Amino acid sequence: QVQLVESGGGLVQAGGSLRLSCAASGRTFTIYAMGWFRQAPGKERDIVSAIKWSDSNTYYADSVKGRFTISRDIAKNTVYLQVKSLKPEDTAVYFCAAEASSPGKGGSYYYAYDYDYWGQGTQVTVSS
Repeated sequence: QVQLVESGGGLVQAGGSLRLSCAASGRTFTIYAMGWFRQAPGKERDIVSAIKWSDSNTYYADSVKGRFTISRDIAKNTVYLQVKSLKPEDTAVYFCAAEASSPGKGGSYYYAYDYDYWGQGTQVTVSS
């Protein structure tokens, strides 16, 4: 099992910045990738960004490219999401997720169903 704890959400004005953190514990040696998803009220949970643990290869949703940056600190088992130039439409609960490596997995880390462990979420609210 892998446990995930997010932090860093809050209320910010449009154009502002935040840094979200997600600390992993437990069987962290099994982690293949970690991702950030977000879910606004009445909407589906969508991927924002993800990073492969071994080579730090990254993925960004088109809506956040150029504004969000994902990074990881292997020594601390922590993934970060630096979010800048925030817009009201970025308002959502942001979830951290971890995908465990497993024989036979195709290596995808783009979809919610790729992930095995989830944090409790942290609220990000952007006021206009």
